[in-house]
Amino acid sequence: MNNIPYERVKLARLNTRPTGLDYVNNIFTNFIEFHGDRRFADDSAIVAGVARLDGKPVTVIAIEKGHLPKERVMRNSGAPQPEGYRKALRLMKQAEKFGRPVICFIDTSGAFCGIEAEQRGQGQAIAENLMEMSTLCVPIISILIGEGGSGGALALGVADRVWMLQNAVYSVISPEGCASILWKDSTQAEKAADSLKLTAEDAKAFGIIERILSEQDIGEIAFYERIKSLLNEELKELTVEPDLIQKRYDRFRKIGVKEINKK
Repeated sequence: MNNIPYERVKLARLNTRPTGLDYVNNIFTNFIEFHGDRRFADDSAIVAGVARLDGKPVTVIAIEKGHLPKERVMRNSGAPQPEGYRKALRLMKQAEKFGRPVICFIDTSGAFCGIEAEQRGQGQAIAENLMEMSTLCVPIISILIGEGGSGGALALGVADRVWMLQNAVYSVISPEGCASILWKDSTQAEKAADSLKLTAEDAKAFGIIERILSEQDIGEIAFYERIKSLLNEELKELTVEPDLIQKRYDRFRKIGVKEINKK
């Protein structure tokens, strides 16, 4: 059995990895954070606001886990509540109104699954994001920087371009959750990870992402400068794309088609 996938999971979960705010603070300037979903509360697991990318206005949305234990408690370990997704959608619609591209940084094991989140419409909030992002009239780039778990990650992943860091993972469920369902034994997580095809290479092969980002010099100035340069290049192309929504639709319709045809 190939143990590389579960090693990637462990790397993606390291609290020493850069978190969403690290990317926001090192890639963008003049970041102004916005708070609240205008319905219930503010969710600290999702940081959202406006900023400048080399002088150009953009909307930035990042799932934030925090590094230290106290930060992780405050950020709910990057497990967003419904109001977090509604805040993100509010900022996306604002970006559409003012013609700003949207850049998302994804790092979550999944949306918060407590009963209070379900009572406040967690499933509906995620579904609304999927629907609204599919027809947003401005460019969207989403980058998986750590864990990309289930609908909690997908709620910020309906983008024109989706990138993953080399050691990030993207999956419908955590390996432990999968193992608990299939074998009633969470210790079989390594086996589950191998079956889930959750690595960046797997996602690229399936057409789920467009680019794998090297983690060379991760956390260093050169690392952030490289991502900034790639964002500038991609946005330059996307901002002049005449059929943006149709291309986004086609992008998602093609996912998995090659694998189906093989069968």
